[in-house]
Parts: sequence; C-alpha cells; structure tokens
Amino acid sequence: MRRKVVCECGHTRGQHLEEAIMPRAFQGKQWDPKKHVQEMPTDAFGDIIFTGLGQKVGKFVRVSQDTPSSVIYQLMTQHWGLDVPNLLISVTGGAKNFNMKLRLKSIFRRGLVKVAQTTGAWIITGGSHTGVMKQVGEAVRDFSLSSRYKEGEVVTIGVATWGTIHNREGLIHPLGSFPAEYILDEEGQGSLTCLDSNHSHFILVDDGTHGQYGVEIPLRTKLEKFISEQTKERGGVAIKVPIVCVVLEGGPGTLHTIYNAITKGTPCVIVEGSGRVADVIAQVANLPISEITISLIQQKLSIFFQEMFETFTEGRIVEWTKKIQDIVRRRQLLTIFREGKDGQQDVDVAILQALLKASRSQDHFGHENWDHQLKLAVAWNRVDIARSEIFTDEWQWKPSDLYPMMIAALISNKPEFVKLFLENGVQLTEFVTWDTLLYLYENLEPSCLFHSKLQKVLVEEPERLACAPTAPRVQMHHVAQVLRELLGDFTQPLYPRPRHSDRSRALLPVPHLKLNMQGVSLRSLYKRSSGYVAFTMDPVRDLLIWAVVQNRRELAEIIWAQSRDCIAAALACSKILKELSKEEQDTDSSEEMLALADEYEHRAIGVFTECYRKDEERAQKLLVRVSEAWGRTTCLQLALEAKDMKFVSHGGIQAFLTKVWWGQLSVDNGLWRVILCMLAFPLLFTSLVSFSTGDHCHAFVLCCRDKRLQAMCGLARICAFFNAPVVIFHLNILSYFSFLCLFAYVLMVDFQPTPSWSECAIYLWLFSLVCEETRQLFYDPDEYGLMKRASTYFGDFWNKLDVAAILLFIAGLTCRLIPATLYPGRVILSLDFIMFCLRLMHIFTVSKTLGPKIIIVKRMMKDVFFFLFLLAVWVVSFGVAKQAILIHNESRVDWIFRGAVYHSYLTIFGQIPAYIDGVNFSLDQCSPNGTDPYKPKCPEVDATQQAPAFPEWLTVILLCLYLLFTNILLLNLLIAMFNYTFQQVQEHTDQIWKFQRHDLIEEYHGRPPAPPPLILLSHLQLFVKRVILKVPAKRHQQLKNKLEKNEEAVLLSWEIYLKENYLQTQQSQQKQRPEQKIQDISNKVDTMVDLLDLDRLKRSVSMEQRLASLEEQVAQTASALHWIIRTLRNGGFGPEAGVPMPASHKASEEQGAELGSRKKVEEPGDSYHVNARHLLYPNCPITRFPVPNEKVPWETEFPIYDPPFYTAERRDLAIVDPVGDNQEPLSKITYNAVDGPTDRQSFHGTYAVCAGLPLNPMGRTGLRGRGILSYFGPNHVLHPVVTRWRRNQDGAICRESIKKMLEVLVMKHPLSEHWALPGGSREPGDTLPRKLKQILRQECWPSFESLLRQGMEVYKGYMDDPRNTDNAWIETVAISIHFQDQNDAELKQLNSARDPGVSIRWQVVDKRIPLYSNHKTILQKVATLFGAHY
Repeated sequence: MRRKVVCECGHTRGQHLEEAIMPRAFQGKQWDPKKHVQEMPTDAFGDIIFTGLGQKVGKFVRVSQDTPSSVIYQLMTQHWGLDVPNLLISVTGGAKNFNMKLRLKSIFRRGLVKVAQTTGAWIITGGSHTGVMKQVGEAVRDFSLSSRYKEGEVVTIGVATWGTIHNREGLIHPLGSFPAEYILDEEGQGSLTCLDSNHSHFILVDDGTHGQYGVEIPLRTKLEKFISEQTKERGGVAIKVPIVCVVLEGGPGTLHTIYNAITKGTPCVIVEGSGRVADVIAQVANLPISEITISLIQQKLSIFFQEMFETFTEGRIVEWTKKIQDIVRRRQLLTIFREGKDGQQDVDVAILQALLKASRSQDHFGHENWDHQLKLAVAWNRVDIARSEIFTDEWQWKPSDLYPMMIAALISNKPEFVKLFLENGVQLTEFVTWDTLLYLYENLEPSCLFHSKLQKVLVEEPERLACAPTAPRVQMHHVAQVLRELLGDFTQPLYPRPRHSDRSRALLPVPHLKLNMQGVSLRSLYKRSSGYVAFTMDPVRDLLIWAVVQNRRELAEIIWAQSRDCIAAALACSKILKELSKEEQDTDSSEEMLALADEYEHRAIGVFTECYRKDEERAQKLLVRVSEAWGRTTCLQLALEAKDMKFVSHGGIQAFLTKVWWGQLSVDNGLWRVILCMLAFPLLFTSLVSFSTGDHCHAFVLCCRDKRLQAMCGLARICAFFNAPVVIFHLNILSYFSFLCLFAYVLMVDFQPTPSWSECAIYLWLFSLVCEETRQLFYDPDEYGLMKRASTYFGDFWNKLDVAAILLFIAGLTCRLIPATLYPGRVILSLDFIMFCLRLMHIFTVSKTLGPKIIIVKRMMKDVFFFLFLLAVWVVSFGVAKQAILIHNESRVDWIFRGAVYHSYLTIFGQIPAYIDGVNFSLDQCSPNGTDPYKPKCPEVDATQQAPAFPEWLTVILLCLYLLFTNILLLNLLIAMFNYTFQQVQEHTDQIWKFQRHDLIEEYHGRPPAPPPLILLSHLQLFVKRVILKVPAKRHQQLKNKLEKNEEAVLLSWEIYLKENYLQTQQSQQKQRPEQKIQDISNKVDTMVDLLDLDRLKRSVSMEQRLASLEEQVAQTASALHWIIRTLRNGGFGPEAGVPMPASHKASEEQGAELGSRKKVEEPGDSYHVNARHLLYPNCPITRFPVPNEKVPWETEFPIYDPPFYTAERRDLAIVDPVGDNQEPLSKITYNAVDGPTDRQSFHGTYAVCAGLPLNPMGRTGLRGRGILSYFGPNHVLHPVVTRWRRNQDGAICRESIKKMLEVLVMKHPLSEHWALPGGSREPGDTLPRKLKQILRQECWPSFESLLRQGMEVYKGYMDDPRNTDNAWIETVAISIHFQDQNDAELKQLNSARDPGVSIRWQVVDKRIPLYSNHKTILQKVATLFGAHY
C-alpha cells in the first residue's frame, strides 16, 4: 500500500493548489506559513445546528489567524447581537478528558453558570467537545434545562483551530450557511476533535494547517485583551470589562497561560482537586516563596504527572519552578478554590472575590480603589459580594461617593443595590436634584410607554422649532405635562414651566455624572424668581414617579417605603398605572401594571387602616388634606379619580362620608325623627334630634334668661338642620315626588288647550331644575376650567338623563303651545314623564338596601342588550321566512313589520298565529287582496278558495325549531347571564355602592338647602354673588382642607410613623404564611446539609493540621536528640560506633511542606531579584533563562545555567559601553573604579569580574550582556524625592490616623502606565537627572542643585529593576527634598513648571500610590523619616 505524502502544513499533495505543487515552484525553500499560505475571503460563516441534538441555533465564523481583534469584536456585538459583557471569563485547562469528583464537578458547573448568568458575562473556551471545554458545555446544558433558563441565556464562545475540527467540510458554503448542520462524531474523529454542541458561538481560527493544535492561542489572547480594554457605560458609570482566568487541570500549555495571565495582571482562579497543573499550584500556593524549591516542584510533578513525569528534563523542571514561584509571588492575583475550605461554597463567589481582590491590590489611592470595586459589583448585579467584600469596616463610605453608583443602579433597575445604598447613608432628599431627575428621564427605557408619550410631547411642542432646531431635549415641564395627562386635569402640574427668561438657563447641558452629581438645582432658581408660581419639589415623590412610570415594582416599593405622604403617593401611583395600562399594547405589561396598581391600593388601605385605628379624626384629616406635592389634590380625590373602590369602601372613609352626609346632625338620629322635624320644624327646639356640634347651645338656653340669645341659638339649630345634606336630600325627594304627582295629574286630568295654573306650576318647577343643573355645570371651586367641568358633568349617566329629559320636555312644551301640534306635544310630554320617573333610581342609590340592587339592574341591562342582538337574529330570520311562505306579495309596510317582526316576537310569549297550521284557517279573519287596512292579507289558498295551499308541515317544523331555540335556549341563556352577572356583581356590589355613594353625598353637600321650586331664591342669591359681586366659589373644608405648615408637618410625621408599623406588620405576616414557612424550612435544611458537609471537611482539615503539628514536634524532638547525641559524642561519652542518628530536620521540613499547612516568614533577601528575573525582558522579544530563588546566588551551583546574551543597539554610541560580544573593546573598561567620566564603583563593595564581564552582586538574573542599560557594571541614577505637607483649604496639614499626610511630586510619560519619581540617569558632569530637567525651567536648575546638596539621603544602593542583567545593573541614591512651608519660592517654581510631553502632579503618599514598586520602597523610607502616613 502506497503511503500518502504529507506536507509540512499537514495536508496531502492533492489538497494543495496547482501553483503550490508546480515543479520547482518552492524547491529548496523552508516552509513558512506567512509565505506559503494564501488568504481568501471566508467561506464558512452563519448559523450552526448540531444534528440530532435539538434545534438550538448557534453562530460560527472562520477567520484567519491574523484577523484584527476589533473586526471580530464588531462581528460579535453588531452582527451576532451580543451585548457588551460585564465580565469576561476565560476558562482554560486540560484539553483531554479528565475525571473530577462528582461533588466538585457539580459545584464548578453550578458556580460557573451562575456567575455568567447573574453578571452578564461571556465565557471563552477552546470550543471543542473534550476536556475543560466539555465541562463548560455540560454546565451550560444543565442550566438550559433548568427553570432559570428563561432569565437569560449564557453566552459561551468557543475559539478553536479550524484545522483540528472533525467534519468541518459541512460548515463550508461560499454564501454562508443558514443554518449549517454539524455532525458530532466522537467515534470517528481520530486525532481531530469535534465542536461542543453546548456552546453558543464559535470563532474558528485558520492558518492553513491541518491537525496542528494551538493555532488559536495568539488570536484568543489578543481578543481577550482587546475585550478587556473595552468600556461599558450604563447609568453614567463607565468601567472596563474585567477579565478572570479559571483553571481546571491542565498541562504545560496551561501553566504558560496562567503565567502570562498573572504577568499581565489578570486574576486567576485555580480549582483544586481538578488535577495536574491546577493541583500543583494549589498545593504550594500557601507556602513562602523560599520553600517552593526545585525539589518540591519535582516531588509534586511526580505525584500529579505520573505518566508524563519521565519526560520532564531538569531544565523543564527549573522552568516550572521559576514560573510557579512568580505566580505564587503575586498572591493578590491568585485565588485557590478549595471545596468546603476557607468558607468557600460556590465557584461564582470565588471568581468574583478574585476580581475584587485583584482590584483591591491595584495601585489606586483610597476612594478610587473602593469605587472601582463597587462599580464592578454593580455591573455584576451581585449585592451579596458588595455586602461581604466592599461595605466592610475597612472603608467608610461617604454618601456623596455613592451617588454615581446610585444612579447606575436606578437606571439599570437593580433594586437590591438601591436598598444597600440607602442602608449605607444615601439620603434621597439630598441625592435627588433637578439635574439628577433630568438625567434619569433622559435615560428612560426606550420600550417604556412613558418614554414614547414623552417623545410625542417633545415633537408636538409648538416652541421647539424656534428654541431648539436640533433634537429636542427633555425638560421637567414636559414630564409634568405627561404626568398631568395620567393623573388627571384635577391636579396642578407637578413641575413648573420655565419662563422665557429662564428657558435659556434650563437648556444648559447637565454636568456629566462621572465628574460631579451636585448640579445646580432649579429649586433655588425659582425661589429667587419673584412673581412665579411656587412649587414643591419632593425628591422621594419624584423618584417614585420615575420608577412607577417604568413599571419597576421592586424599585418603586423601596422608594415608596421612604416616602413622606405615603397614602397620597400610593393612590397617585395606582392612578398612573391604571391610565398607562389602558394605552399599553403589550398584554403582559398591561396586566402587570394593573396588578401593581392594585398592590398600591392595598398599601394605601393598610396605612390608612393603621391611622384610623390610632386616631379617627387625624385619619379623616389625611383624607381631605390638600397635598401640595401631588398637584394640590386630596387622597379622597385621588382615590375617586383612580376608581380605587376598595379604598373608598373602607370603613373609615365611609364613616367620614356618613359624617359629611349628616352635616352637624348626629349620625345616631333616626330617619323618622329627621322627617318629623322637616314636616314640623318647631320640633327642632326639643330634644327630638341631637347635633354633633352645638349641643352647648341647648345647654346655654336652659341656663340663660336672655331671649335674644335664645333666639340666636334656635336660629343656628334651624340653619344647621336644613343645611345638613341628609335633610336637603329628603326635601328634594319630597319636592320631586310632588313634581311627578303634579305632572301626572296634568297629563291625565288637566291637559287643556290653554295651560292651567297647575301646568304653569310644572313649568316653574322645571325651570328651577334647569337652573340647578346649570349651577352644577358651572360650579368650579377647584378652578379646573369649563372643559374639565363639562367633561366631568357629562361623564355622569344621571346628568345625561337629566339633560335628555329637560330637552325632551322643551320639545314637548314647544309642540304643546302650538295648537296644531297639541296632541303630539302631549305624547312627547308623556314619554318625558317616563324619563323623569327613571330619575328616581338615582335618588334611591343612597339607600343601603336599594342602592346595590339598582347597580345590579344597571349591569344586567348590558346583558339584555347583548341578548337582544342574538334574539333579533332568530326573530327576523323566522319572521321573514314565515311571512314569505304564508303570504304572497304583501305591499303594506306596517303589516310587513307586523308579520316579520312583531308577530314573531309575540310568539315567544305564547301568542302563536292561528293560521300557521291551517286548522283554524278562516277567510273572515283576513283580507284576500290585502285591501282591508285592519286585517292581514290571507295566506296562499288552493283553487277552491277553501283550504290553505302552503306546506303546513314546513311551517310547523319552523315554529317548533324557533320556539326551541328562543324559548328554551336563548331565554335560559339570558337567565344564566343574569345569574352570572348577579353572582359576579354581588361580591363587589357593596364596594360599588359605597364608591358611588360619594358622588350623591358630594352633590347634596354643595347643593342649596331649599328644594325646587324654592331653590330659585338660592340661585338668585348665587347669581348676584358670583356674577355681580365677583365672589369666587370655595369648596367646603369638609372635603378639601388646606392645613397650616406646622400642623401638616405633624400630621405627616404621624403618618410616617404608622407607615413603618404597617410595613413591619406586613413583614411579620409574610413570615407567617405557609409558603414562606416552607421556604424557610427548606433553606434551613439546605444550610444544615452544607454545614454538615463543611464540618466533615473541616474535621478532615483539622486532622491534617494536627498531624502536621505532630510531625513538626517530632522533627523538633529529633533535632534536639541529634544535638544531644552530638554534644555527648564530642564530650567523649560513649563509643563512636553504633550511635543512632535521628531523621534530619530537613526531611521533616520537606514532609511539612508536602502537606502545605505550615507557613514561614519570608526571608528578607527574597525580595531581591524579583523584577530582575522576570522571564520577559522589557521592550524586546528576549526570554531570560529561568532562575528560581535558590539558584540566584553565584555561590550556588547551577550547571545547566545558560542565559542568552543581549545588548540593545543604541544611537548614542559615544556615551555607552560596547555591545560586549567581543572581548577586545571590553578589555579597556576598568571595573570597581572611576573609569573616566563613568563611575563603575558599587555601593555594595567590590563585585566580581568573570571573562571580562562584571557579575551582578545580587546574583543571577537569567540574561547576560548589558540589556538596554548604558554601562556594564553599576549604572548610577539619582532619585530626588520632592515632598510637601498635604493641606486643606484653610492651610492646615491633613492627617490620617493621627499621622500627617505627605504629597510627593511624580511624573509620567505618555507611553508609560505608571507614575514615577522625577529622577533617573544623569548626563556626564551634570547634577540634576534628565527627567527633573524636563519639568524645570533652565533658570531654576541652580536653585535645585543647591537643594539636592542640602537634601537628606534616605537610600543608597541596588535597585531591583527589570532592566538589570548578569553584567549590568542599576544603583541609586535617593535624596529627600521637603518643603515645610507652602510659600517657598522653589515650590512655586515647581507648581508653575510644565512640559507638554510630560505629566506631573502632586500625589498623596500612600501604600496604594500608583508608582513603580522600587520607587514605592524609596517613598516608604521617606514617609518613615518624617513620621508621616504611608
């Protein structure tokens, strides 16, 4: 069998293009992917579904390995529609299948998906169906099958190598695949891999090779870095996308990935127990760096890499040791997840804690650090992390520091964070300003109905084109306009409309929230504007409205709990939500709004119940108190407009209405007593009726002899009696009955051609009714306007009936006064009498017995109208068919109507036509030709004219079917409808009656006391008062009462106190519910199970610790015995032979290190050569030879040490040493002495020189040559530390924990990420460093040279710098220059010095200061020198 020739790219000869296999085309050339691979437009992209694994559709694209990350990111966010993530989770580890403990696997899957789903993260993996990628895919699959899947999809992105994918041919289509069907075939994949079916997106990286793994790693690294540099802004807060690396198992490639991540500052979470690399790092993570030795790593590798251990060379083990030391050295970026240890329960908490720990370790000063952590927690929506990690005793948050995040939480709808901020000192009254409100309304959800209504108002604003030709901007008076549409015209605008003089000021841009949230409040602006309408700004109200109009239940609930006028607020929210639900197109949203409106009504009822139980009089004051915050309306008015029947039907409100109904009469009076006093008013001077107020008058009469005072008191009782609404109502009833009796008498007995005196009395009576209806129409004490009053008046059914009856009466009267139309006039008046009688139903609605029944009758009338439609179909269909069958060509219209409709209708009630079956047929009862107007036309007859000719059997069948459907089906349907309506309405009849009762009470409360027609006298008085004297109408204080400010403040404080009682009661009731108890028990059981598991693990850990302690004690005992034996032997006691030798102490230490439970203090020298041994040398591709800690000293043997040689090319060849690759130029250099202008002496004494090159006195660095430094041997630099005291605005020195605070002068170049001290190398012969010269004017140089000479030396010696090599290193002198007085001339020169290319600033001295680490060491010494805070 002939073997196929495989190219370097992995493809066979036949799979290449023709030009690639042409003879001598590439003969003699080495294969280079950059030269020998041709790029073409991608032919694999679109949707992907996995055959046989459901219909879940994913996205995929095939890209080149050098595709820019920005292009891929644009594809993901714009074309794939992915939202910018709040977190990026890069999962790495073993690429082959590995085993994990079932419990650890479950914890990992649950935690990973939880953190991704709750924070809105992207998970990036290798995308294949093996190893750690398979574990992530199965975690997503388990989540998609759970009930929480609807809460949000987990974005899982697989970055895989195109050339290693099995069955990739099915993904290729030049125009894209929508979708492409992918077959997951694990059995036939061979050395290739299949894509994982549980990932949602795939990026397939192609470099032209086949079967070569790892091609995607560079692109994935660049893509992750690019995404982590993107900024996501929400709610005015911008954060860069944080990234975390999660490691399971893994091999050499995984270690390299972890090392690179830690080097770049990416936090890593290592899952202990997953195997191999993860377990090696986890085992040594808690050890001091000095104990992480080559032998220890070799031992761990032999345990966790049993099969691969033989392939590890000595050099590779050294490299692993060095990398692991560097990884563990940056513990702030390393988090070990141990199941059940260190209080960790879930991977999601470990991931988020790792990010916060890494953020906490970054160089920020104070508030900046904590603020960044809080931004992350809010972006992730993890309030549990914020509570446990951020809001601790380590940092005291100022309320103003939380304002930007409060806005972000509000806009992002994160109620738990809003509650957290309120608990930590945020006061809504200080937080909400005019600018804040504007910003919040500008960031309404676009899908919100209120947003669309607001935009409509902006577009329709008449002044928009004149004032703002560009896109209109939301102002608060626009919001007030929409709110008034929702609340109703009975309210005043909640926010004022700015005058023309103020409009330009109102259109100024709002200060950006990231800079300062304390913008200019327009409250003070309007207070200064004289003559402008005053308004009240209630911050809690404003925030509550903003939350309610977006239907945010939890957020509104939290804010309402902070509200002051809580009953009015709840009723107003109910009204707004009900109005919005009417216009909402989405059915679900509409139902949610109605449910929330009902919830707010219940809250209003709950608080009012608490108030009413405590004090009835105060509670009733709350009902009618004018609320300035809610548009100068009252709670009662809001409830009525919102149709909150449950609230209005509350016993306390009904008691108040009853009190208003009885006026100054006592509600205990019987109705018969009131009627007796109406008929005989002298009875008022007796004790027959009692008064609720004014009984002192009666007592005064008994003891006073003055007749004048007695007369005045009696007059007051008469006025109080006849002004009571209950008396006015009954007087009007008597008057109305008298009117109906007189009207009936005229119609039936005394209707003369010329109107009689009784008929004239009716006209006068009706005129008084017309006057009263006119008064009701124009009565406007609240100044709503005529249109609002008219809409309110005609919105009442009974008012419509009154107007119709009056108009019909006028029409009848007009006909009656014309002799020719006297009779039609009487007919019209007779019909009008019916309408006046129907008006009696409204009068009886006040009755507790008849009122509910009238409501039921009104509801049943609607059922009757629907029933009549169904009935008309059967009546007309049967009537027309019967008429057509029986009678031929009836031409009389009235008899056609009788036959087709009227007779058919009467048939339902038993009047069956006699001739329909031919039995009772008689020609005497009909007209053969239809000429007799009083007889119907005869039906069809035969030729003999004696018998009917129509088919009797057909008419009988039709009659039977008609009666069956109408009498049995339809009538029973009507009865069932009546019964359903009765049952449905009966439950709420009492509420409806109590709700409608208010309208009748209010009507008679404002009605003149005299009944018609005597009411004309009252109307005449009103006409004079309103029209002639121009006295405005005023509402009685019983229904709308404006309180004094002090009284109102006391009343609202009392309401707030009782609201808190109500909320506490609700919480206790919630806990007592069976469902909540079951949930609590379930949570407790889960907690107990977790505690038991944790206790078991803790016992295991405790046992390990005890064993380790025992081993340590044994080792100490062995050392003591060893010393005793050695001492005795040296003293000549006992023979030399046969002396027992205890186990060495070193062996015991190794055993202790194996357990990883014993920690040592780091040696002082461990900090040296940390930066100088970093594997990646700065600004070049050179990699150092790995040098572990134990191999740093030159005295330690290191046979395999073979560092690379590197010396950078420099342009300034005259002032630098030779390259060093040639011994001849180096022989001219004199070390350990002053070599011309170059000082080659070290502060640490004489250093060794080997083969013409000096050796670093601190040991090996892993690189020979001088690197990017200027000289072999020491490179001397100078670091002036320029400091001053930090002072406040008053000039006093600031302090932190008693210690004074310093400020240091720092600088930064544009390309640098860190700030630095203004020092460095000096030109030959110069005193000042080059960097300091850059920020000083030349005329200032001499004065600062003098300062340097006078300064105090704080450090002199070696600097651990990443530029150091084996043969060149940096040594520095740090000199402190401190300005005690803020008025020093040199200090002013520094403050005025500027260089456009360099940034300088005064930075507060703190351990979090963002400086290079070696500079921070110097700064710490300076702070110690001055006893300052660090």
